[in-house]
Amino acid sequence: MNKVSAGAAEAVADITDGASLAVGGFGLSGVPEVLVRALYAQGADGLKVVSNNCGVDGRGLGVLLAAGRIARVTGSYVGENKEFARQYLSGELEVELVPQGTLAERLRAGGAGIPAFYTPAGVGTQVERGGLPWRYAADGTVVVASPSKETRDFDGRTHVLEHGINTDFALVRAWRGDRHGNLVFRRSAANFNPLAAMAGRITVAEVEELVEPGELRPDEVHLPGIFVQRVVALTAEEAADKPVERLSISASPTRGTVGT
Repeated sequence: MNKVSAGAAEAVADITDGASLAVGGFGLSGVPEVLVRALYAQGADGLKVVSNNCGVDGRGLGVLLAAGRIARVTGSYVGENKEFARQYLSGELEVELVPQGTLAERLRAGGAGIPAFYTPAGVGTQVERGGLPWRYAADGTVVVASPSKETRDFDGRTHVLEHGINTDFALVRAWRGDRHGNLVFRRSAANFNPLAAMAGRITVAEVEELVEPGELRPDEVHLPGIFVQRVVALTAEEAADKPVERLSISASPTRGTVGT
């Protein structure tokens, strides 16, 4: 039951070229930075990534993207990652854009063993009808487009059939975890992490604080260890490395003078 790996390099050593990965995080919050960097050093290529977004230039999945190691992305948001947009529009990268709530449920469904589900999200759009560009040619023409989807009416409302997602591996980050793989996520860093962890056939979790079995109360565990196969304990320095995607600082209010 001891799922703790010797380090991040060991934990990602068997990720092969062409593997599919579910990766937690939202923007740069809750991103498994250490595991992503270890995978970059490991050298796996042609990866198929499922994640809300693909990091930013130079951070998170943006590191793998800039190295040309990602072949396909299933996500919700391109964001301000200029390299992501460039590779997509130039035809170097295949991208399946999915409504954010649908992506979350597809990951959860895959982890729960649910092959497909119906949702009203996307009805009447190209999500339903098909034709969303998945891959462009260098001249800007669409080479691969999304297919149309099955629909069905429930209580007089049309719904679209969406399929659950399972991946070969999942990389996630948690605040606390024990040696059995039980995980606790902190605040907004939870985001897609529990869902990505559920979807992976082999899930690797980097944890900021590793505790012994029994130290986590059952009612505080967000993800049970049955979904986690490997745990990597971060150093204090690694745990503290939490970049802000867009830092905004408000001006200090002008202080008035109090007379006597």
